[in-house]
Parts: sequence; structure tokens; C-alpha cells
Amino acid sequence: MNSIFKALNDPTRRQILELLQEKDLTAGEIAEQFKISFPSISHHLDLLKQAKLVTAEKDGQYVYYSLNTTVVDEILKWFVQFKQKKK
Repeated sequence: MNSIFKALNDPTRRQILELLQEKDLTAGEIAEQFKISFPSISHHLDLLKQAKLVTAEKDGQYVYYSLNTTVVDEILKWFVQFKQKKK
């Protein structure tokens, strides 16, 4: 869970997740949306993959990144438990 919160702590990584909410993208397509270097984008994507917030699938010479909704569901369930009163 710590790697998830570390990944979500950065505004660039949160923005990447928002982009992937719309559709799967290559690293190049993601990088085009930012004014930072490609290696920096790769680093952000690597941290998102380590946190299992995104998945990567190679298709020819491209790697497509997707939002991992399973982990997002787990995070939401974890947060909801705090809203529920325990007796």
C-alpha cells in the first residue's frame, strides 16, 4: 500500500493516471502531454507500474500503458472502511 501512496503523491503521476482513464497510451503519447524529459516520464511510469496502478503491454515496438482498475478498486475499498463505523 505504501508504494501506491508514494505513486499518488506526485501531481505528474496523478495526471498520467487521469490520461489513462480516457484510453490506453504509449509512453511517447504520454510524454507529449508534459513539458518534462522522456526519461522523467519513464521514471514516473516505472513507479506507477511498481505500485501496480498501471499495466504495460508490448505491441511491436510500442509499449501501451493502461490503468489497472483492480488496484483502484482495492484502494477505494480501503478508504471506504474508514467511513463505516465499527461497533
